[in-house]
Amino acid sequence: MNGQNRKDIYPGLEVDIILKQDQRSGKLTRGIVKNLLTSATYHSRGIKVRLEDGQVGRVANIPDQDED
Repeated sequence: MNGQNRKDIYPGLEVDIILKQDQRSGKLTRGIVKNLLTSATYHSRGIKVRLEDGQVGRVANIPDQDED
């Protein structure tokens, strides 16, 4: 699932984000959402979030719950 809709993302959710410095390479960073930084209901490049470890980036993917 992509991370463009705010309604799909909430604190405690595991997500893959793209950090600002990784935008060119597209490298994904996995973590747990601490809070949502984008106030809009939709963002074409992904909703911006802060992970529990403090990293900030845009949600690129929401892994399936079955995925390990």
